[in-house]
Amino acid sequence: MRVTRIHVEQELIPGKGVGLSEQAGLHLTRVLRLEAGTPVTLFDGRGGEYAGTLERDGKKFWARVGAHDPVERESPLDITLLQGVARGERMDLIVQKATELGVTRIVPVLTERTVVKVDAQKRERKLGHWQAVAIAACEQCGRNRVPAVETPIPLHEAIARLPAGGLRCLLAADGQAALAAAAREVRGPVVLLIGPEGGLADAERHVAGTSGFKAYRLGPRILRTETAGLAALAALQSVAGDLSS
Repeated sequence: MRVTRIHVEQELIPGKGVGLSEQAGLHLTRVLRLEAGTPVTLFDGRGGEYAGTLERDGKKFWARVGAHDPVERESPLDITLLQGVARGERMDLIVQKATELGVTRIVPVLTERTVVKVDAQKRERKLGHWQAVAIAACEQCGRNRVPAVETPIPLHEAIARLPAGGLRCLLAADGQAALAAAAREVRGPVVLLIGPEGGLADAERHVAGTSGFKAYRLGPRILRTETAGLAALAALQSVAGDLSS
């Protein structure tokens, strides 16, 4: 029987109780139909996971924290995904599946051809939503460390903030080399840049190129933005990450 995994914001301490939100409690009891005394797995994003037991006190839900297991399911690859913001559910899909594929960090970027208009107020709301999507994906796939999802920023700012070094990949249908070939040479962090639905403008590709990004192709077909990054992540993990073993 599969044990339900629950992410908790506060630090977990064996032998202590930890409160669960009303929303989480209702999901556990009404949707999953779990009862008090049911074993659960808890994780707080600080490493490893904890055995736990679901408890209920009236309308309040909490869990008793048990023994810590230092198990980790993180990829050996440190991958940052610079993803052109996609429409609605497409962006949710990207965040969810990129988390499952072991991405370390997701930076939603605003470009010349970005269809979605994101003002300052919407940025914070979207950030909270995408972070929740990443947490739910970790609960499902077994990761104990939640990838960082950053506030949407213009592409040139995202590139300027990148640390020096590592492999910088721009996925493009006209790339002169195959992404798999680049993956075989990975010796440090990887940054993967994916354009929005309309692709990157020529000026944006120029900025990326002068900042160390090289254009790589992934097969002969043109992929949608919500497919491209996920296929590239899978290729990187298959060649140099934990999908290769």
